[in-house]
Amino acid sequence: MLSKRVLCVIVPYQLILYPKFFIMQRFLIIVFILCLSTQVVNAQSKDELSIRTILATQTSEWNKGNLESFMKGYWESDSLTFIGKSGITYGWKKTLDNYKKGYPDTAAMGKLNFELVTVKRLSKDYFFVVGKWHLTRSIGNIGGAYTLLFRKIKNQWVIVTDHSS
Repeated sequence: MLSKRVLCVIVPYQLILYPKFFIMQRFLIIVFILCLSTQVVNAQSKDELSIRTILATQTSEWNKGNLESFMKGYWESDSLTFIGKSGITYGWKKTLDNYKKGYPDTAAMGKLNFELVTVKRLSKDYFFVVGKWHLTRSIGNIGGAYTLLFRKIKNQWVIVTDHSS
């Protein structure tokens, strides 16, 4: 035997009198939420684009043989941390000196290529980047992986920690 169920719906008094008002109100709420979510996504995208631009600029400067310009992506501070095959280096100047020692000419530098694996926002002031690097050189190709910690300092994104191996 089938039973019939009765659905009771309580309709607000205003909805009966002004149905177009409620439809418009819901529409405006949805538009407002979409606008807010778009602004958050755009803010994240703008910051991520800045990070990607820094890495592209570094690649370009490296490939021109310009280590000083390559280093502009790093935090110019004694607190910069670079971890590589020789251990831990602190400081922007010391990191630059190590690059100059390890890559004394354009033959040693070769042509750099970065492959980004992950670009992840950690907070409003930090991004974490994981990638692979490759140098195409006449003296033999080399490559490896890297992790970078970017920090927004004085409204600019800079690498504050680099672990490359």
